[in-house]
Amino acid sequence: MTQTTEKLSTHVSVKEAEMAEVLAKIVRDKYQWVEARKQAQPLEEFKAALTNSDRSFYEALSGEQTVFITECKKASPSKGLIRDDFDLDYIASVYNNHANAISVLTDEKYFQGDFEFLPKVRSIAKQPILCKDFMVDTYQVYLARHYSADAILLMLSVLNDEEYQALAEVAHSLNMGVLTEVSNEEELHRAVALNAKVIGINNRNLRDLSTDLNRTKELAPLIRELAPNAIVISESGIYTHQQVRDLSTFADGFLIGSSLMAEKNLELAVRKVTLGENKVCGLTHSDDAAKAYQAGAVFGGLIFVEASKRHVDIEAARLTMSGVPLNYVGVFQNHSVADVAHTVSELGLFAVQLHGDESQAYVDELKQSLPESVEIWKAYGVSCDAESALPELLESNVTRHLLDTKVGSQTGGTGQAFDWSLINNQSAIMLAGGLNPENANQAAKLGCLGLDLNSGVESAPGKKDADKLQRAFAAIRNY
Repeated sequence: MTQTTEKLSTHVSVKEAEMAEVLAKIVRDKYQWVEARKQAQPLEEFKAALTNSDRSFYEALSGEQTVFITECKKASPSKGLIRDDFDLDYIASVYNNHANAISVLTDEKYFQGDFEFLPKVRSIAKQPILCKDFMVDTYQVYLARHYSADAILLMLSVLNDEEYQALAEVAHSLNMGVLTEVSNEEELHRAVALNAKVIGINNRNLRDLSTDLNRTKELAPLIRELAPNAIVISESGIYTHQQVRDLSTFADGFLIGSSLMAEKNLELAVRKVTLGENKVCGLTHSDDAAKAYQAGAVFGGLIFVEASKRHVDIEAARLTMSGVPLNYVGVFQNHSVADVAHTVSELGLFAVQLHGDESQAYVDELKQSLPESVEIWKAYGVSCDAESALPELLESNVTRHLLDTKVGSQTGGTGQAFDWSLINNQSAIMLAGGLNPENANQAAKLGCLGLDLNSGVESAPGKKDADKLQRAFAAIRNY
C-alpha cells in the first residue's frame, strides 16, 4: 500500500495531499473489504460454477458512432448522495434505450454500491454490464462475474503492471472486458504497453477531484498515435451535448454518471447529453406528441398564435400534452403578459417562446408574472438572404435564444433555412428554420443547444410524420 500512497501524493499541495490520503484510504479499506468478503463468501464456493460472459464489452463499444457507457451511481466521496431515489428498475430501463454499455458502482463504503446491483441491472438491460469498483485482487474479478458482470474497471493509478496483468488475465479467461483507466501520460504509456483494448481517460484529477476536459484533448491523440486500434473513452465531467460534440473528435465514447444521476427525469437527461436539447414544434395532437417523444425530442412546442396553421387553444393543447412527458413550450407572438401568464398557469408549461416584437421591458414584466421555474425563450428572425450580422439578442431574463428563418414579415414556419455560417458556436442558441432529415446532421454539428424541428418533419401542416422524425433524430445521433 505504500506504493499507492506515494504515487498519489508526490509533489502535491496540502489540499491535494489530503485528497491523496482519502484515495489511499479507499484502497486500504478495499484490501480489508476483500479479506472480509473472502471469509464470508469463499472463492471455492462459487468459482467452479462460473460461466463465461456472453455479452461482449469490446464489441459493444466498436462501430462508427460515438458510444456511451451510462452509469448507475448512488453516491460518491466528492459529491455525497447523488440520487436519493435510486430505483434500479427505472434507471436500467432508461439506459436500456440509449447505452452501449452500463456501468454499475459496487463499492459499498464510499459509493453506496452493492454487487447485488449487477444482476438486477443485467436482468432489465440488454447491454454488457461493467462492474466499477476499486479492483485490487483477482477474487474481485471472479466475484464480479459471479454476480453476472461482463466487464471490469482497472485503474492504473491503483495497480502496478503485474497486478493489472493478473486481474486482466482472469477477466479475459471469463470472456469479460476490461476498461483500463488512465489519468496522466505516464499511465497512458503503461496502458499501451499492457495492450489495453479500451482506455478510459479520467478527466478528474485524482489528487484534488477537479475536472478538466482538456485532459481528453491532450491524451487521446497520443493514444491514437501509439495504439491506433484502442477504443478511447472520456470519463468524468461530461454534462452537456456540446461537450460531447466537442470531445467526440478525440474520443470514441463517453462514460457518464454523476451528471445523469443528479437529474430527476433520467430519460430526458440522457437525451439531452446524447442528442442535444431538441424540440419538435407545432404539435396539434397527442399522437404527434408521442411520435416526437419516441423519436428523441426533449421539448414539445405548442403554438398559441392564431394566424399559424398549427394554432392550438388551451383545451387543444391540454389534449395534445396528455400522457406524453415532453417539456412543453408555449409559442406566443405579441400577446399580452396576462394572456401568456394565464396559459402558463392553465397548462403548467415548462417555457414560453416569444416570437414577436417583444422588448426587454416586456420580457422583464413577463418574468415577474410567471412562476420562477418557467423559462423565457426569445425567437429572432434571420432573413434567408442575410449575409452578415445576426439580430441583437436581448440581455436579461431570457434563458435561451432561438434563431429562425424570416421570409418577408413571417418568422418561423417558412420551411426555409438561413445561412448557418453566421452562427459562431452560439452555445445558448436553439436553431430553427428549414430543418429536416436531410440537413439535421449538418445542423447538429454547429454547436447549438438544440434543434427546433417543425415543417420538415410533417406530412401536412400540423401533422407530424413518424418516419421523418425517426430519420431526423437518427441523423442527429450520427456522430
